[in-house]
Amino acid sequence: MRMHIPTGTGAGRTVPEECPHVTAPASRAAEVLSRPITINGLTVPNRIVMAPMTRNFSPGGIPGADVASYYARRAAAGVGLIVTEGTYVGHESAGESTRVPRFHGEEQLAGWAKVAADVHAAGGTIVPQLWHIGMTRTPGKGPVPDAPVVGPSGLRPGADEPTGVTMTQRDLDDVIGAFAEAAAAAERIGFDGVEIHGAHGYLVDQFLWSGTNRRSDAYGGDLVARTKFAAEIVAAVRETVSAEFPIIFRYSQWKQEAYDARLAETPEELEAILSPLAAAGVDAFHASTRRYWLPEFADSDLNLAGWTKKLTGKQVITVGSVGLDGDFIKGFMGEGSPLRGIDDLLDRLEREEYDLVAVGRALLQDPEWAAKVLAGRTDELKAYDAVALRSLS
Repeated sequence: MRMHIPTGTGAGRTVPEECPHVTAPASRAAEVLSRPITINGLTVPNRIVMAPMTRNFSPGGIPGADVASYYARRAAAGVGLIVTEGTYVGHESAGESTRVPRFHGEEQLAGWAKVAADVHAAGGTIVPQLWHIGMTRTPGKGPVPDAPVVGPSGLRPGADEPTGVTMTQRDLDDVIGAFAEAAAAAERIGFDGVEIHGAHGYLVDQFLWSGTNRRSDAYGGDLVARTKFAAEIVAAVRETVSAEFPIIFRYSQWKQEAYDARLAETPEELEAILSPLAAAGVDAFHASTRRYWLPEFADSDLNLAGWTKKLTGKQVITVGSVGLDGDFIKGFMGEGSPLRGIDDLLDRLEREEYDLVAVGRALLQDPEWAAKVLAGRTDELKAYDAVALRSLS
């Protein structure tokens, strides 16, 4: 059973002067965030999601007992759905670190089975994020150092000249198969769904973006053609897993190496991109922005998640500096991020602009973030400190 957090605990506490933005009352936060929601066949006990965050704590790609404890601790403290850090699918060019977990191999999957079991025992639900980094890989690094660096056109995000290998049809089929095999393994070992990483300039996103996809075949060209690879991955996963097994698709406009990049300049263009993915079998979208409170297009206050739900009718997770007031890239580089209130977040959730809220750095910093917010203990929340975080788990 999910840990019960009394909605009255902490009610009436005053917020310290140094945290003037933290104002959401306990009763309102609990009322809005504590509602269960069903994504396909999965019932999530509340609206709080742990965002995927790479940690490099899995030597040999194997998540150990410390990784299981890390996720279970946050589930026990009230996180309804955990999306794991990115996990490499079983393709030789998928990743560049030997310490990032993999979602293939006997030892690796045994480790992940323990993670899922511990999260369930703590009352949470969990999906792995399936990942291929494509052209962002450094040559000569990774679990398979000799593997080529591959992408739709051999271009890194933000680069003008190819530095890698343009994928052949066989390459495409192999990667699609690797995602499907990983999804099947996730269902087999007890996970509650999967998330496909189609954001931030990695392989799937490299096909979606015109800056990295210069192909002249069926996988390149206009907006809809550039969705073909992603849609085929979704369709292959949908065919491999059971009908009620949720598929989440994470996407973004921005890229790690091109913050100002945009897949779509208008709602009409965004609809052209998302519709084939929804039709292929996506149950929910995870719309990644750097700051959730910023509008995505002119003449509307809707953020990317809000537009995604309006255009597709699918359930949507919003994300982007939740609980913190500062750019997350700068935060990871060592600059602190002060606390930011969530009243506007709750307003939008009440209006059903989106359905769930993913929390990243705030949950890295404070495993008890969900419990504190739901119980009104906002005076106990901690500002993000990347330096101090290195000693935490």
